[in-house]
Amino acid sequence: MGTTTLLVRKDRLSEARLAAAQDAPLAPGQVRVRVDAFALTANNVTYAAFGEAMHYWQFFPAPEEGWGIVPVWGFGTVVQSLHPGVAVGERLYGYWPMASSAILQPQRLTERGFRDGAPHRAELHGIYNAYLRTNRDPYYTPDSEEAQALLRPLFTTSWLIDDFLADNQFFGADTVLLSSASSKTAYGTAFQLQQRPGIRRIGLTSAANKAFCESLGCYDRVLAYEELDQLDAGTSCVYVDFAGNAAFRAAVHQRFANLRYSCAVGGTHVTQLGGAGHLPGPRPTLFFAPAQAKRRSQDWGAAELDQRLVDAWHAFRTHVADPARPWLRVERHPNADAALQTYQRLAAGDTQPASGHILSVR
Repeated sequence: MGTTTLLVRKDRLSEARLAAAQDAPLAPGQVRVRVDAFALTANNVTYAAFGEAMHYWQFFPAPEEGWGIVPVWGFGTVVQSLHPGVAVGERLYGYWPMASSAILQPQRLTERGFRDGAPHRAELHGIYNAYLRTNRDPYYTPDSEEAQALLRPLFTTSWLIDDFLADNQFFGADTVLLSSASSKTAYGTAFQLQQRPGIRRIGLTSAANKAFCESLGCYDRVLAYEELDQLDAGTSCVYVDFAGNAAFRAAVHQRFANLRYSCAVGGTHVTQLGGAGHLPGPRPTLFFAPAQAKRRSQDWGAAELDQRLVDAWHAFRTHVADPARPWLRVERHPNADAALQTYQRLAAGDTQPASGHILSVR
């Protein structure tokens, strides 16, 4: 047997290729997992765009200099085990390489799952190193695997952004501006913000996606990027930037004298990323979801944080699964060539907001 991996050029994210290699033998205490299916969204392109700064390339080191493996969320099945606490056939949810299989080194086992104890991941944030047994996972339902792969990690980020803003009293603002408003993480954030009385939600998007964003029903107003000047320059606002577009970020900072906070989350506009530079107003600050999760775990305890997230996830999943609002269209790409083509399209910015891509590199 062998493993097929999708490799991405670190300095040219739209350049990618497939690489095949013989399976490495397992060491005692390791397991081999077949990566059955995973989601690919703009969030994964963000992982690549911030790969060096946020250490995303370190989770699954590539075998060739200059190339990286983009992490993805999805499901896998244990096909070989040299660990007494993990059985062949167990199904796991977690963080995978874009590959046909992965080797894990389970540690800190519980009935719900384990952590990957591989030495190269020891200094990386624990939220990405957790693998959950689906038969003990309170988030899991068999009929929602695709929704979980596509939306669960994004919604967790959305929930934590909303919680972070509320925890800081929205920095004294009453309006939240969300760029890349058609993205799934922006939608999840707006869905949560909708439950905050007195907070106005303004979606900012391309002209082509304006009608789609309006149809979501979670924005008080949707504007195309070129319509920014339709908002009162005196608006007291927070900017939550999912796009990472340097020129548009500058336009927001220059227009709003009462910009209270600038929150950098993603980089869906891969070809237009750039540094913050010398901008008027607050310095753009990168939002790191695990840091807010750690803070709340300390505030509430891990069990309480987890329960709040579980409850919020099931409410969100029920909402998006409503047949009256069929906004998510799942597109399945069941082989390596199709996976490569789909990644290249997304990295080049060729995305449809209603599409959710489920891939397999086999």
